[in-house]
Amino acid sequence: MQRRTLIAVAAAGGLGLALPAHAQVLDLSDAINKAGRQRMLSQRMGKAWLALLQNVEKASAQLVLDKSMALFDRQLAELKGFAPTPDVQATYGKLDAAWSEYKTALVGKSPTRENAGSLLQLDAKVLALAHQGTVQYEAALAKPVGKLVNIAGRQRMLSQRMAKFYLAATLPVDASVATAEIAKARNEFTTAMELLRNAPEATLRIKDELTLADAQWVFFDMALKQLQEGAQRPRPMAEIFISSENLLAVMDRVTGMYSSLKA
Repeated sequence: MQRRTLIAVAAAGGLGLALPAHAQVLDLSDAINKAGRQRMLSQRMGKAWLALLQNVEKASAQLVLDKSMALFDRQLAELKGFAPTPDVQATYGKLDAAWSEYKTALVGKSPTRENAGSLLQLDAKVLALAHQGTVQYEAALAKPVGKLVNIAGRQRMLSQRMAKFYLAATLPVDASVATAEIAKARNEFTTAMELLRNAPEATLRIKDELTLADAQWVFFDMALKQLQEGAQRPRPMAEIFISSENLLAVMDRVTGMYSSLKA
């Protein structure tokens, strides 16, 4: 019952990811959060595009794509404006150019299997630059909490990356690469969860949210394992899409909590 409720909430309410309440970067901790969210959005948009291609949760996938593109645009402008050094400004200039190319591929034409490989290359370029910006903002803060915001934020990206590569593998596009990337991301995700749970800075509220994330991870990981068992039916793909959104929602809250801690 709890799982069905969470899925219903995700499907009805922007698929689980609350938009940031403030339209400007507040401080360096907030910048790390938003910069890290750009990493996630790069993978979430790829996931949604592949879902549209395969008619998986089509209405929800379109909503995810539209909202993710709008949020990426807005946060990119905020992060460029907040950039504290020329190096950070240069990174976001490069990200702006890479995003323009990726954005065109996302909306320029209907998703096709022939374009899937090139789209994955474009999202990888955007991801790399978004990660570079996140690391630069973490270095600018230069305090332990910045690392935790970065790690928690990266969990959001990994949830979407695993879902994206699941959909790529079932298409299939570079199935062996996709399967290897899922395994790598799964290991990174579980290791990071332990780090976040055991961090001295983790409050009781954060630990409660991480417990909820663990429950969502069980559903998500069960769906991921369908790939190893050779399942390529529509239902497993829908479960991947929905459970990745639920896991994202929890980890976005955790990241926000870490970013709100006094550095």
